[in-house]
Amino acid sequence: QVQLVESGGGLVQAGGSLRLSCATVGGSSRLEVMGWYRQTPGHQRELVASVLADGTAEYRDAVKGRFTISRDDGKNTVFLQMNNLKPEDTAVYYCYQNRMTPPVGLHWGQGTQVTISS
Repeated sequence: QVQLVESGGGLVQAGGSLRLSCATVGGSSRLEVMGWYRQTPGHQRELVASVLADGTAEYRDAVKGRFTISRDDGKNTVFLQMNNLKPEDTAVYYCYQNRMTPPVGLHWGQGTQVTISS
């Protein structure tokens, strides 16, 4: 089955940058919708960004102009470049893949912690 492996989280100061990576293992990411959610304690997961197979991207209003999602299907990897980070961005970030080809279905990464200090 498909597994999503995340990396790139960490601790940075406000105004700094991080780049998250999500690699698809056990299948191809080509033609699949992918993106990132985030979650903080006591809150439901919220969609941060998504990208279609053709590269079309959408973003949550709170991150527009600061975050960029991209994909490299030759490496079966999706990235989230996060710039000008704010304390409000602190959360666990989860990669997802909504597959329309086998194995069909919604798949999640394990989550990677992003912490922004004031």
